[in-house]
Amino acid sequence: MIKDGMIVGERYEIVSKVGAGGMADVYKAKDHKLNRFVAMKVLKQEFREDTNFIKKFKTEAQSAAGLTHPNVVNVFDVGESQGIHYIVMELVEGITLKEYISKKGKLSVKEATSIAIQVSMGLEAAHNHGIVHRDVKPQNIIISTDGKVKVTDFGIARAASSNTISSNVMGSVHYSSPEQVRGGYSDEKSDIYSLGITMYEMVTGVVPFEGDTTVAIAIKHLQEEMEPPSDYTPDLPFSLEQIIFKCTQKSVDRRYAKMEEVIADLKHSLIDPQGDFVKLAPLNTDGKTVVFQGEDLDAIKKNNVVREVPPLAAEEDYYDSAENDEDGFDLDDDEDTGRGINRRLEKAMTIGGFIVGALILCVLIVLIGNAAGLFSFGPSRDTDKKEAKQTESPEEGEMVETPDLVGKTEEEATQIVKELYLGLQYTEEETSDVYAKGLICSQEIEPGTKVQKYTTIKYKLSSGSAMLNLPDVVGQSQETAERTLKDMGFTVSITKSYSYDYEMGTVMSMTPEAGTQSTAGEMVTLEVSMGNEYENAMVPDVIGMDEMAAKAALAAFNVIVESSISDTVAEGQVMSQSIAEGVYVEKGSSITITVSTGTGATPTEAPEDGEGGDTAQEPGDTSGTWKCTQTLDTPATYTGGMVKMELVQEVDGSPAVDTIMEGKTIDFPYQLDITGEPGVSEGTLYLYEQIDSDYVELGHYPISFQKAE
Repeated sequence: MIKDGMIVGERYEIVSKVGAGGMADVYKAKDHKLNRFVAMKVLKQEFREDTNFIKKFKTEAQSAAGLTHPNVVNVFDVGESQGIHYIVMELVEGITLKEYISKKGKLSVKEATSIAIQVSMGLEAAHNHGIVHRDVKPQNIIISTDGKVKVTDFGIARAASSNTISSNVMGSVHYSSPEQVRGGYSDEKSDIYSLGITMYEMVTGVVPFEGDTTVAIAIKHLQEEMEPPSDYTPDLPFSLEQIIFKCTQKSVDRRYAKMEEVIADLKHSLIDPQGDFVKLAPLNTDGKTVVFQGEDLDAIKKNNVVREVPPLAAEEDYYDSAENDEDGFDLDDDEDTGRGINRRLEKAMTIGGFIVGALILCVLIVLIGNAAGLFSFGPSRDTDKKEAKQTESPEEGEMVETPDLVGKTEEEATQIVKELYLGLQYTEEETSDVYAKGLICSQEIEPGTKVQKYTTIKYKLSSGSAMLNLPDVVGQSQETAERTLKDMGFTVSITKSYSYDYEMGTVMSMTPEAGTQSTAGEMVTLEVSMGNEYENAMVPDVIGMDEMAAKAALAAFNVIVESSISDTVAEGQVMSQSIAEGVYVEKGSSITITVSTGTGATPTEAPEDGEGGDTAQEPGDTSGTWKCTQTLDTPATYTGGMVKMELVQEVDGSPAVDTIMEGKTIDFPYQLDITGEPGVSEGTLYLYEQIDSDYVELGHYPISFQKAE
């Protein structure tokens, strides 16, 4: 049992299952040895027990591993581990050609031709290495997300056919060549036939032969001529139709001999679409009508299997017999056929042939009568096919309006685009807080946009709201923490407070806490340290203040005053400050303010000693009592509790702290009456409110002191 996370071959870790087929399941895996993702094809249980098949499977896979080409899904490894037989291949992100045709209905001529050329080049490389695919079909052709076309599953068909695997396991009989369904030897020309059927489906949207059973389809490959693809696509270029005809000839001698010739004609058709350059070999008019012998029809009808490929020694016999009959049968000589049928069996087969002939004659009479209206048995599948063919399809260049698919289920969207002849392609899931899981949450082409019919609309499905684990950003810088959270889709808010434990600018705490499950877009609050409140202070906004008030506000810093002429700022007012407001810097740091001198007047010089002037105290005057009588406005976060006030002043180069008030309730606006240190004209007042048992800072205010008269 293969499970996600399982290690195969001591190097390949199973990531997820991505597909399943008749013979194998496909997994995405991580190659830990080369550190890359790969595709791993694991054989199903019923094939693991057949040692003969396993031996052939390994031989063919190893042969395919030697093939490297841009249009081939490269095989990296083949092996066995714990009874699991696997092939490791290149991982190609994209969709199969079958899915692409299903989504678009049918492809444009240029697109179909381009894909056919790339497939042909991949097959040509394989044929040059002696490898025949034997199962070319749209399901084994991948179109990658970057537009590259790659052929996959080389070698598996040969291993299967040589072990008599039934056709429903090998793949669809819709694309099998006559010699394959007959059970004869197949070579490069069988791949050319299957490529022709694939091209037919690309340009028409249907396969040429349909039936109720695989047996019925196989017999049509052997006996019926296909309808011209131009019946379904009237504007199909003549040259491309002739290329399809030549690829799908029932006689191998009338097909292209090599892929090189197919590529040359496909490229020529792009230059000369209506040219008559494809040469079909004439029919052999001397040849006899082919009647399939009992063993051929029994092998198809009775067992519904592809017969075992003849041994290599019989390959020349097959081609020798082809010289006598263009379909590879010589009915006149028992020895040449090599079938060993005895006389009694031959008589029985002859009688059976007459019976079959009579039945066919009866069927023909019924069909002719039904067509003439003599009988009424309901429409046949072929009639339905004709009616479908006659249904008018839109012109390729016709424009339609892109529908709004957002909020729809995939089933609803598929029905909508189908009616408009548009394609639909899933790209990926994305989280959405608006649309429920499984609904289309975005589309690549905006609704209402005019596009050509058969255009493919890419869409994304909602995976629901994203639940994310909040990372731990405590201890990181504010800038780093914000970037980390915003990159994850969270909204961030910042609060700041002083701290003795965290450096300034460092995240101290977060709400919600780290590890909490949250959705993208949720608010995360970071508390950032302003540093030690006695060592750092926030720079206030002093622009517009007069010089004296600005100095008082910047009392915690070393203020440098510069002057400048200004026509817009009044004389004596601060025009600019060197450190912006709100920034926390170390106390005592130098801050330069620029004061306006007005429209060009020279600042008044200070009076000489002994001359007139104001009565302000001399610098260094430490006599008398120094008072602050400023008024405090109501703090924005004040709730009416008891308050505490602290005054911080710089005395002899060191901060001095004095508790002015504690455990009292006051009314705002509040008139201060504070006595400061003698001779110190500035200070900072810190205001706290008691919340529970702790004091929480409401704010701090620069205040000034003057000598009392």
